[in-house]
Amino acid sequence: MNLLVQLGEITAETWITVAIVAGIFAGVALIIVLSILFVGKVFKVDVDETVTKIMENLAGANCGGCGCSGCSGFAQKLACGEGNLSACHVTSPENKAEIAKLLGVELKEEEPTVAIVKCNGGKENAKDEFAYMGNPTCAAANTLMGGYKACKTACLGCGDCAEICPEHAISVEGGVSKVDPDKCVSCGACISACPKGIIERIPVSAPVYVACSSKCKGKETMGNCKVGCIACGLCAKNCPNGAITMQDNLPVFDYSKCNGCLTCVAKCPRKIILKR
Repeated sequence: MNLLVQLGEITAETWITVAIVAGIFAGVALIIVLSILFVGKVFKVDVDETVTKIMENLAGANCGGCGCSGCSGFAQKLACGEGNLSACHVTSPENKAEIAKLLGVELKEEEPTVAIVKCNGGKENAKDEFAYMGNPTCAAANTLMGGYKACKTACLGCGDCAEICPEHAISVEGGVSKVDPDKCVSCGACISACPKGIIERIPVSAPVYVACSSKCKGKETMGNCKVGCIACGLCAKNCPNGAITMQDNLPVFDYSKCNGCLTCVAKCPRKIILKR
């Protein structure tokens, strides 16, 4: 009988100890929860409803073509009045109109554009100045003497643009990048990725483009590339619509005057004016 009483007393003491420990844990848990709530309230970040609504209308491609790290950054710039809707080439005109209405700004009509690579050199035509054995990216190759090509505006063909293109619209063929106009949405990601700055946008309606970026004089260009522009000016001289002018030894098109007659294509001795 005495043994049973002792066991009962031990059990009661144990339960008291358990209750005390449980109370301590509960108290600590309560303090932690209250601390989290307090910190959350003090450091709460207010979400701008305007930014949220802009984000709902943006394409959400996060391509970086607008110059921002993603759509959220672009939305914040627009909401602050620091951005321009024309910087985004992926969002549909309808959604842009909604954003313009939300911001109270006028939306200018823009002709759709497509990216083109202003080079047609590649492995066969553009001369290599030295053998490059480093990191196989255009960005890395360009840090070494401006790249391994003798022409310092030549496509390096490592495919940085193809790698970053969200639509898989770019491929590297024969050592030079090519854009598939049917897939290109003109987001501009490739433009930002190209260390040579030889990718640009032209109107979708443009019938031709210049596949060269060399500003060198003819003799130097001929020593660097078999198909580079030699600044002969025959395209400009023979254009019946005056749509071409020579600037920095390269033909520049005024597409508002170009009717697609292709005289320039026929007259170019280097065949660097290409049909789209």
